[in-house]
Amino acid sequence: MADKVKSGKEILDNFFENIIEIKDVDKDIAQMINTLYQNDKLTDINVKNELQKLREQNDKN
Repeated sequence: MADKVKSGKEILDNFFENIIEIKDVDKDIAQMINTLYQNDKLTDINVKNELQKLREQNDKN
């Protein structure tokens, strides 16, 4: 009964810290999303730009 209720920020922090451990999640994408979240830059534009960079890196390999 004395369980502490987590705030929305605590829930999001925990999710993004552990996103890389979710089954079938691409590790590079998870790391990129976590980094954007940690830097307060998680927007649709930034995600699109970072995904494009990942695609370009994969094309080079």
